[in-house]
Amino acid sequence: MTTETKQQIRILVQAAAAACEEKKGTDTRILELDPIDSGLSDFFLITSASNDRQSIAIADEIEHKLKKDFGVYPNSVEGRRHGEWILLDYVDFVAHVFLADRRAFYDIERLRKSARPLTPAEFDAELKAELAAKTLAARSKKVAAKAKPAAKKAAAKPKKEAAKKAPTAKKSAVAKKAVKAPVKKKATTKAPAVKKAAAKKTVAKKAAPKKATTKKAVGPKKTARKA
Repeated sequence: MTTETKQQIRILVQAAAAACEEKKGTDTRILELDPIDSGLSDFFLITSASNDRQSIAIADEIEHKLKKDFGVYPNSVEGRRHGEWILLDYVDFVAHVFLADRRAFYDIERLRKSARPLTPAEFDAELKAELAAKTLAARSKKVAAKAKPAAKKAAAKPKKEAAKKAPTAKKSAVAKKAVKAPVKKKATTKAPAVKKAAAKKTVAKKAAPKKATTKKAVGPKKTARKA
């Protein structure tokens, strides 16, 4: 049986004890049964009534309250007709509503010596302590669950910053290349002009010797006519 199931059973027993108090049941006791000796039930709820009408009213109030608030029905009900000893079996706990003399005669508390007797107030205090411990455990789990994503985010920040820096480094390298590229283009554009100038000079040099040869050829022809 899980702790949650035990707490649910305790809540039902507490509600049944509150119903006994509302209908003026006296000397109400809760017996927490020994697991070895208990059989199927975990708790006995015992209360006393002064007459049969009151015992029936207490039993009806227990049944009505558990049905209305929790949707729980008794597995069986015995003794309602006479009202001397009404037994409501909810499997996990059993409610006993006695007339005072019948309770003293049967003396269930003495027969269940291994059980731990509790008043409704003591039982209520233990239940509140258990529920408080449960809420604290649930809150600590929530805090731990929130702390884990925060730690992951903190660890992921350096990676994100490094990832952001890497593209900027790449961009700067690309920008440097882009700046150097036009310089190379200018150098290539100047090359044809230099070649053209060199070609013109060679043409001029070749043209000069031709003029000199023509002048020398004309000179001797003129001197021959005078003779």
